[in-house]
Amino acid sequence: MKQRQLGKNGPWVSALGLGCMGMSEFYTQGMDEKESLATLDLAIERGITLLDTADVYGPHTNEALLGRALQGRRDKVFLATKFGIVRDAADPGARGSNGHPDYIRQSVEGSLQRLKTDVIDLYYQHRADPNVPIEESVGALSDLVREGKIRYIGMSEISAATLERAHKVHPISALQSEYSLWSREVEASILPACARLGVAFVPYSPLGRGFLTGAIRSPDDFAENDFRKGNPRFQGENFVKNLHLADKVVEISSGKGVKPSQLALAWVLAQGENIVPIPGTKRRTYLEENIAALDVILNEAELAAIEAAFPLNAAAGGRYTPAVMQLIDR
Repeated sequence: MKQRQLGKNGPWVSALGLGCMGMSEFYTQGMDEKESLATLDLAIERGITLLDTADVYGPHTNEALLGRALQGRRDKVFLATKFGIVRDAADPGARGSNGHPDYIRQSVEGSLQRLKTDVIDLYYQHRADPNVPIEESVGALSDLVREGKIRYIGMSEISAATLERAHKVHPISALQSEYSLWSREVEASILPACARLGVAFVPYSPLGRGFLTGAIRSPDDFAENDFRKGNPRFQGENFVKNLHLADKVVEISSGKGVKPSQLALAWVLAQGENIVPIPGTKRRTYLEENIAALDVILNEAELAAIEAAFPLNAAAGGRYTPAVMQLIDR
């Protein structure tokens, strides 16, 4: 397994991580815990060390799943989880954020218990709290590092300016945000800030929530409780326009003799050595396909062709609904 460094002075992890969210929620068609556990087994066997979860997935059930799966082999993985997104039991679609120090401490204790571990390798603030200065939240996380409860601090979906402020309080090892051919907004200021500060960039949804695999042809492909049915990019005219873009990825990948998902992942990997994508899957077949993307090398002409086919801001529709976009710090 190829390795990449998680930040300028951070640990080395597998060049490709595994996003575990879909094993428990959101992408709900064909949920299969047995297959999810088998996928985790295979990931570890194949040398994937960076596993990514969060307390909000389930909520809590995804951390518990990993806690069971990692018994007796916790030392084989670099475990990342997150805090800070707050759900409303009365309104399943509602989202809030909480970055208060007391909430952080409460959250880390819960995650440690569910993950059945003494320490979390990488602890992300999942969303910035507009009501709490980032310096206060990072200060609380720094205390947890000193206490040995977490090893490294990460941020998710924050702006370059907020990253600068956070990094002054305590070194930030990784910034996680959505990044793929159809979500390239981070190229403007966030990727340059990460490179300047020595922060690893961890793209989630590098396959455009499955859209860039070429397998999604209709909104009817989703189960009723799949969150993508309510995502702007998967609706109406937006879906049709985005399908044309995805077809271009299929065309280019076919000419190269690789799968569309592998081309899309190889493109993300080619954007910098400090980038460690975490494509999510709950199936062994797709895991193997994703790992094979590490061997797909794109030359300058191919990179140019891909970016010409899928230019910046080409995707139609917002990444999330307007209500959820309000949690993203830009």
